[in-house]
Amino acid sequence: MNHFTRTVLFTDTDGRARFREEPVALDEGTPQARLSALMPTHGMQLRHSPVGFRSEFHVSSHAQWVFILQGQMQIGLQDGSAKVFQAGQHFYSADLLPEGAVFDPQVHGHWSRQLGEEPLVTLFVRA
Repeated sequence: MNHFTRTVLFTDTDGRARFREEPVALDEGTPQARLSALMPTHGMQLRHSPVGFRSEFHVSSHAQWVFILQGQMQIGLQDGSAKVFQAGQHFYSADLLPEGAVFDPQVHGHWSRQLGEEPLVTLFVRA
């Protein structure tokens, strides 16, 4: 494997949140243990969301990796589409408010919710 695929939640040019996949090169390390380049981080935070949790539409305050440690997390977009992430999966959240824009919950952002019968535990790593 020469790359790692990261799912990115991003703000498109029309101000709406979308998903895309992009490769992260694994061109360091050894043939037995391929590594990406070192990525800077600015702290990490754990979150526990109880059964039934659901947010309103919002944007991320900063780019961050989101790792699902327990449970299931669903992310919904303005176009009605949604993606479910299970324990052991991740995504890169870069759904930021466009520069100069005022947040409009009819246009910007995404919502998130806990799915299933167990609480959602996530790890956020700020990029």
